[in-house]
Amino acid sequence: MGTVTGENKVTVHANEWETADFKMAQTFLDRAIAGMKVDPDILAPLRHPKRALTVIVPIRLDNDSVKTFIGYRVHHDLASGPGSGGLRISPTLDMGEVASMAMLMTWKCSLMNLPFGGAHGGIRLDPKALSSHEMERATRRYTSEIIDLIGPAKDIISPDLNTNAQTMAWIMDTFSVNRGYTVPSIVTGKHGAIGGSYSTASATGHGVALVTRNVLKTFLPKLSASPTVSIQGFGQVGSALGKSMMQMGYKIEAVSDSSAAIKATKGQALDLEALSEYKNKTGSVKGFPGSTEIDLDDILTLDVDVLVPCAVKGQIHKDNVSQIKAKLIVEGADACITPEADLVLEKNGVVVVPDILANGTGVTVSYFEYVQGLMRLLWSEEETFSRLEMLINKACEKVFVTAKEYDCSLRMAAMRLAVDHVMEARWLRGLYP
Repeated sequence: MGTVTGENKVTVHANEWETADFKMAQTFLDRAIAGMKVDPDILAPLRHPKRALTVIVPIRLDNDSVKTFIGYRVHHDLASGPGSGGLRISPTLDMGEVASMAMLMTWKCSLMNLPFGGAHGGIRLDPKALSSHEMERATRRYTSEIIDLIGPAKDIISPDLNTNAQTMAWIMDTFSVNRGYTVPSIVTGKHGAIGGSYSTASATGHGVALVTRNVLKTFLPKLSASPTVSIQGFGQVGSALGKSMMQMGYKIEAVSDSSAAIKATKGQALDLEALSEYKNKTGSVKGFPGSTEIDLDDILTLDVDVLVPCAVKGQIHKDNVSQIKAKLIVEGADACITPEADLVLEKNGVVVVPDILANGTGVTVSYFEYVQGLMRLLWSEEETFSRLEMLINKACEKVFVTAKEYDCSLRMAAMRLAVDHVMEARWLRGLYP
């Protein structure tokens, strides 16, 4: 696992992040810079994290026994500013997954022109196996173990897989107690009562919808009026995305969550307002009136215009990519498409909006909340959405122009822009000493 260097802290050896997840992130980077004139020695630091920490997270369970978990925090690149990235909790989490997410965050922040670098973290545990009190203890202990790495000027944490506004509140409180004063900008995605943005819950999904609209108008104008849509992952982002798309006139034909996938009967659109209320009551989309249940895997292969995977990594891969019928795929979640599948989709003429553009909107909203916390401001939802749309339109325009200039996919265009921006920041700062 590494070398123990202090109480509950472990130095990570390089090969511990060389997993399939991290190699996938490296593959996309290598493809992007293949046509760029980049000195390999200058590029080398970007192929690996700047720093990575593993911590031991012991907690006292409700039955008074003690159980120990593993936690991670990774900084990929900080040339443009403090790190920014999520905290995910998963029983299968490893350093490679966290490092790959940190690299993605670098590209997202760079592409959106935000003064952040890329970071990410997590705890390897099954949240379903712990009570709320035990989850609080794990979160607080994890925060105390990584406290030297984080802070508004060092690394800002946001929600990710199996974490939410309550998790952020626990982190904020733990950090603040250790500092002796309230520090709202240590986290984003928190409740409005403690300095969170009142639009955070819906703004990320709304941003993905705005990116989708831009891409349709530019690359698939014949479909842009009222495209049919399938959404994998009807959680916080997926539900907000669906509602925004519905308001834009899009026809949401199918959605899924972790337990079921449903399709509107007789070619009709799903009523997402009613579906959200139904899921809040029942905990799942399963059995929603006016829908037909389909296999979970079929949500990806329906004959729709737009497919938006908002679930977990690696959903579209070499074994199912040939069955994809959508004309546009928008990566609402991170790393939804493997490098092998990405090449097949490009060859087949499927337009793919990469995660660093599509859900880079999430870290943009986090930036807004971060600024509000630092300056003790509060923006209305209208102000947040207006600023978000402006930055999204600028980012989309740059990516579209670059894709045309280099005759490449949107992913490669976005990666070229992101890498170039980070390389410029590193060049301007120089090398110390």
